[in-house]
Amino acid sequence: MKTYMPNPAEIERKWYLVDAEGKTLGRLASEIAKILRGKNKPVFTPHADMGDFVIVVNAEKIVTTGKKLDEKIYYHHSDYVGGMKETTLREMLQKHPERVIEFAVKGMLPKGPLGRAMIKKLFVYAGPDHKHEAQKPEVIEL
Repeated sequence: MKTYMPNPAEIERKWYLVDAEGKTLGRLASEIAKILRGKNKPVFTPHADMGDFVIVVNAEKIVTTGKKLDEKIYYHHSDYVGGMKETTLREMLQKHPERVIEFAVKGMLPKGPLGRAMIKKLFVYAGPDHKHEAQKPEVIEL
């Protein structure tokens, strides 16, 4: 008996549209990561990029539980001595709400070249408008 391995040319990729309004950040990010990874398909292969494209709208209207708005901190470094910068979730949602979902999903994907290829199929928009009408995305409720 032979194990079926799909070729990259055989993979059929769909476009999905997700509305993030009123959704909890972590639960939404884990469902998006599953779709980007391809775990929702019967031919899932761990070492191949099987996933579909995901468009997320209304990223500024996500919800978190507890005190995360003030206690969750994002760090980045400027590569200069003493260049560590901190940003709270509340500040990040005001300045760059799309990055909050991108960082959450990126942390749930594989590390390395495979994960970098998967995260390129995620498109996040702060408001209700997006520029992917030509792809005819299928609206899904997560």
